[in-house]
Amino acid sequence: MYEINEHTKVLDDGTEITTYEREVVSANILDVEAGTTGYMGGDTGHGGRTYFRISDAACTDMDVHVLRDRYGDAAGFEVTLGGDCELETMIRALKFITKVLEDESKEVCD
Repeated sequence: MYEINEHTKVLDDGTEITTYEREVVSANILDVEAGTTGYMGGDTGHGGRTYFRISDAACTDMDVHVLRDRYGDAAGFEVTLGGDCELETMIRALKFITKVLEDESKEVCD
């Protein structure tokens, strides 16, 4: 079993959300944090906010590249991992992020 820590995070736009954080441990260690306000019925002007972070806590062979559009705005990102444990810990990290976002999304029922 692993410990999950609850935090309050203030995003760049001032939105306050609850996030959940854990370590994913193998030969390398990832620190993973995710949270969302859930669906709020709109686009970026009025809709929900979602946040996630994956960071190297020890020995992770990881490279991240931000993709930019022609205006210099972020258009995506690429992640390259080296090693079998990095594959294993990234899968576990992404599963944790998915679970947090699904659990916290407060999905709208029609």
